[in-house]
Amino acid sequence: MAIRKIVRFDEEKCNGCGLCVPACAEGAIKIIDGKARLISDKYCDGLGACLGECPQGAITIIEREADEFDEEAVKQHLGVKDGQNHSPDYDMHGFFCPGSRMMDLRRETIGSSCPGSRSMDLRKGTDSSNDSAAIVPKSEGQDADMVEAKAGDVQINIRSQLGQWPVQLMLVPVEAPYFDRVDLLITADCVAVAYPNYHLGLLKGKAVVMGCPKLDDGNYYIEKLAEIIKNNDIKSITVAHMEVPCCYGMVQIAREALARSGKNVPLKTVEISIEGNII
Repeated sequence: MAIRKIVRFDEEKCNGCGLCVPACAEGAIKIIDGKARLISDKYCDGLGACLGECPQGAITIIEREADEFDEEAVKQHLGVKDGQNHSPDYDMHGFFCPGSRMMDLRRETIGSSCPGSRSMDLRKGTDSSNDSAAIVPKSEGQDADMVEAKAGDVQINIRSQLGQWPVQLMLVPVEAPYFDRVDLLITADCVAVAYPNYHLGLLKGKAVVMGCPKLDDGNYYIEKLAEIIKNNDIKSITVAHMEVPCCYGMVQIAREALARSGKNVPLKTVEISIEGNII
């Protein structure tokens, strides 16, 4: 026995949805009597891969006395032979989390996509002489909304709408000038890759922070976002996340941070499908 990090489930918050079960590659979680529970402490590595899966925020990492993580016991538990991936779902490329499964999304016809931003001098002035507007439709399947693109936004490729650096939530300062009197976009990392109209459809006119609710420290993100909202005049918050269950954690992080900030800021969410459409 040792004092170490381990998963804890809040039974009052847990609704037994089971999204956390496939997220645990060690098979340490089961739904028992309608609640998520650890089968055995020795199956839990304490890394918290299941944290971003829970839409109720019922999972936390705590430190307590527990059996040491036992990888050999996990292999026996999963029935994995030597040399096999220890994930219980090796038929899906070694990934058990539904949001981590490899998918080939290539089509016969490949259209244009938004290029990444590589410029460091990002706070540009407005060229009023080139302001004629065009109506550009959103991605295929989104016939309800249109995006207005000025001529200055369109060159050979879509012009980057990024107005700051850095963008990673882990790196941005809490009281940066670009957070003052702005609309804030909180983006899960994969959104910028999956959504082809990201720059004009989501980023334009906003400050942005990015992170991964599954792989990064969610508690740190909550604390830092709360400080950003508390110490700046944020006009609105948009949270953009993927449709995969683990990405919903970014919405939970943003809502908890807003609550802790004590501010009353409008918050809306945008969900992106793996095919690159707004759902």
